[in-house]
Amino acid sequence: MVHAFLSQETPWAKGMPRETLERAIAGSLCFGGYVAGKQVAFARVVTDHATFAYLCDVFVLPEYRGKGYAHALLAQLFASESLQGLRRIMLATTDAHHVYRPHGFEALSNPALFMEVHDPDVYRSN
Repeated sequence: MVHAFLSQETPWAKGMPRETLERAIAGSLCFGGYVAGKQVAFARVVTDHATFAYLCDVFVLPEYRGKGYAHALLAQLFASESLQGLRRIMLATTDAHHVYRPHGFEALSNPALFMEVHDPDVYRSN
């Protein structure tokens, strides 16, 4: 379900090969949201478990949105012992700022500090 949703329904991972997602999951701290035993939400955190984390691949299946599952998933994520005492947690979102703000996320205080190498077509070229 996670691969199908990410690779077919999201703009950031469209076309991602299953093997790529499996490698990403193997190197990450992952969280799932479940309703009556069915997985309906997912989040992945790339972290060194000491100073930094990057929150990514967060989703709630469309039919379960608007019911507080994203907030519950984020609350469990932030309660994780592995994510305590980090200096910085980052994420990128195009349209879910309202989901992340209540959990302490803000716009970058100094965006000029940050740089990136970004290839949005990486899954189309492989």
